[in-house]
Amino acid sequence: MPFEKGSLVLVDYTAKVKDTNEVFETTREEEAKKTDLYDPTRKYEPRLVSVGEAWVLKGLDEALAKANVGDKLNVEVTPDKGFGERDPNKVRMIPQRKLGDKADEVQVGDVVELDDRTGIIRYIGSGRLQVDFNHRLAGKTLIYDVNVTKKLESDNDKVTALIKRRIPIEDEKVKFKLTGDSLEVELPEETYMAEGLQIIKRAVANDVFKFVTAVKNLKFVESYSAPKPAEKKEDKPAEAKAEAK
Repeated sequence: MPFEKGSLVLVDYTAKVKDTNEVFETTREEEAKKTDLYDPTRKYEPRLVSVGEAWVLKGLDEALAKANVGDKLNVEVTPDKGFGERDPNKVRMIPQRKLGDKADEVQVGDVVELDDRTGIIRYIGSGRLQVDFNHRLAGKTLIYDVNVTKKLESDNDKVTALIKRRIPIEDEKVKFKLTGDSLEVELPEETYMAEGLQIIKRAVANDVFKFVTAVKNLKFVESYSAPKPAEKKEDKPAEAKAEAK
């Protein structure tokens, strides 16, 4: 039976550009190691998706809505259901000096931030830059090789996955207590200085209230431990000091 809208599912996938076979995203470590995408600090595992709610590209979302657990899908995503068509109006010529101190360092292919937009340098010459503000995959047809691995049914599974979606931590560091309509989440100490932590916690709360409807109250707990006292080095007896001389 196909998934209902809002079902939380785990999907394992590799995404490629159809024309070039370039892998641009994968949840599989072995696949990542074959490309320059590999990040040894990242944990590769199936991705959490809420079906039909635009957590992934429209073309993939539509395919997942018709899928079942255990299905292996080969999904072709056309530009209109992917990153859109290329817009020539988003390719601009700008003075090179607009990049400030980095103006003489940039090269064709570099990604730059200008006027709160991200663009790719396509041409440099005569003190000017051609910057393409289209998404780099705009106009491309994409191929997703997908395994639908699991549908989350229990509240505990949902809470664990929703926390990890916003806070990338190991499974064993996800600690919470669900009692009746109250959820208490204990954050690991290494997350306390994360940028935008308050926004992240609000997002986790919103996700939990939406997908775990039994929860009406959520509390985040932060625990700090006193540093261990430094061990004192024992002084050598006077006789030993004398012998050393």
